Amino acid sequence: MTAGPASRHAAPWPGLEDYYAAWVAYRRWYQRVPGVQLALRRHGDLALSAAFGHADLAAGTALTEDHLFRIASHSKTLAAVLVLQLVADGRLRLDDRLGERVPELAGAPVADRTVGELLAHGGGVIRDSEDGDFWQLHRPFPDRDELLRIARDASAATLDRNEHFKYSNIGYGLLGLVLEAVTGETYPERLGSHVARPLGLANLGGEFDAARAGDYAAGHSGLAAGRERRVIEHVDTRALAAATGSYADARDLTAFFTALLPGHHDLLDADSLRLLRRPHWTVKEGERRYALGTFLDRIADTDLFGHTGGYPGHITCTFADPAAGWVLSVLTNAIDGAAGALAGGFVRLRRLAATAEHATSDDAAARFTGRFEWLWGVLDVARLDGRLFALHPGDADPAEGAAALEVVDDRTLRIVGGRGGNSYGELMRYDFAADGTPRSVRGDSGMTMTPLDPALLDRPAQ
Repeated sequence: MTAGPASRHAAPWPGLEDYYAAWVAYRRWYQRVPGVQLALRRHGDLALSAAFGHADLAAGTALTEDHLFRIASHSKTLAAVLVLQLVADGRLRLDDRLGERVPELAGAPVADRTVGELLAHGGGVIRDSEDGDFWQLHRPFPDRDELLRIARDASAATLDRNEHFKYSNIGYGLLGLVLEAVTGETYPERLGSHVARPLGLANLGGEFDAARAGDYAAGHSGLAAGRERRVIEHVDTRALAAATGSYADARDLTAFFTALLPGHHDLLDADSLRLLRRPHWTVKEGERRYALGTFLDRIADTDLFGHTGGYPGHITCTFADPAAGWVLSVLTNAIDGAAGALAGGFVRLRRLAATAEHATSDDAAARFTGRFEWLWGVLDVARLDGRLFALHPGDADPAEGAAALEVVDDRTLRIVGGRGGNSYGELMRYDFAADGTPRSVRGDSGMTMTPLDPALLDRPAQ
């Protein structure tokens, strides 16, 4: 999707992916997120690529599809792939213990934790140490020596092994030491030689690259404790690179996760792919589990795998649907950027369209589509897989309050969906200009709505 800024918001939206991008664009503006970059692949082919907003609010730099983001804990999936490659090659075992593979950890409280336990966050290892202020950039991230000191401290073994799901960045930092001990390469080096270059991904890397500093989208603070956002600098995550240091753009990130779909063996064989996605822990009953370096989510009756990432100033999310063969990455450059909700919106829109039973409409119905405003908010009329819907783009779940619409005549729609609290069964009457574009529509509660100026949504979000 490479249309100009204003046209990203303007109807008609030819398909579900196009409307999804327009919904993301509105949500970005509505939530005052500086920028959002996204990419969608179907069976490996790029179906959608878009960027909205700004890479740097202070400089006024527009965000592009080429800007790099810190993808943070997506690093865990990347690290898991590197580990499973070594397992498949017979150079490492999932039941190898830390103390065996990293001699400096012999006798440490976490020496008996296995590679597999750390991959699944079952090692009971402290999350970020007792001084995690590096996450606020009050001090540097731990280097190798400090990571070893953390692992040798009595606080490192917070829980017994396999007692409880316990997310640990320190645990993945220790896996980075294992990778280095086995291969002689650091995590960023190994990622380059065994993932990025084999897949031809020039915009995927394991740690901040100072030589490309100008290619990164700036991170921004949140609005929870301030009325304006400030730019957050990029820093090296040092010994925690395997936990949180990686960078990518959305196109390369979706290409990596596409390589993890069933039937793709560029990185892992079939057995290793199954291991990667085999659940080990329930995080939230019926909704989220954890495998080896991957979250397993169930959203809108759809089983997904992927990961999220939280780095100072960047929040990111990737979902992959192994049954349908699509992968979506959403990258935001604000510490309160709701990347997970934005990515989940695609799954929910897809489910909404797939389960709808009201009458389909022909291509001529595109004339009814648009984004309309009135005193009470903003309403989208969109055509998803041949069916018309009224949707509220400000909603975090775009399908939650969606109402099915059917064509009555060339100027009128009928509201045939909703929960009854809306104007169910009533008409939406359009007034069209001479060029066929809507001038107004009288909709819910008989109120008049007019087209929202698309240019409004391209103004900087402070």
